[in-house]
Amino acid sequence: MALAEAWDPAAVSMRNMRLQDVDFVLRVERRSFSAPWSRQAFTTELVDNQFARYWVLEYHGRIIGYAGVWLIVDEGHITNIAIDPEFRGRRLGERLMRGLLAQCLANGMKRVTLEVRVTNGVAQNLYRKLGFVDSGVRKGYYTDNREDALIMWAELSSIGPQKPQD
Repeated sequence: MALAEAWDPAAVSMRNMRLQDVDFVLRVERRSFSAPWSRQAFTTELVDNQFARYWVLEYHGRIIGYAGVWLIVDEGHITNIAIDPEFRGRRLGERLMRGLLAQCLANGMKRVTLEVRVTNGVAQNLYRKLGFVDSGVRKGYYTDNREDALIMWAELSSIGPQKPQD
């Protein structure tokens, strides 16, 4: 597609997710995961979950990624993150994660956690690069194939400033 071919990293921006974004987020979700979230799951997160914060990455007006976190007391729990497969390999996952961690810091979070498939080495490497460390395994966590999840934690004070890098 032309958007991905004539790549301009300066045209990528991050903003709060809105209800009208859900259909576009679902496109990324379905292209990214074998057990995608439903429209209702995203709507509930945006409307009913007081702890949830979600952001999207836009490129020339097109949503090409998103991420979410629950902010509970002083800990963030990253719920999901995805980059449209067409736009992977451009460090956008790192850019989105850095933005998400900056939002956590701005909201007073001290630690952040997430789960990642034990087979997803690419994501694990990114998280480790950003200061996350392995802390355990949730057996059979993923409902589509009962795959285990690696639990990772990061102390935000040890990560330092989170600025997007292109």
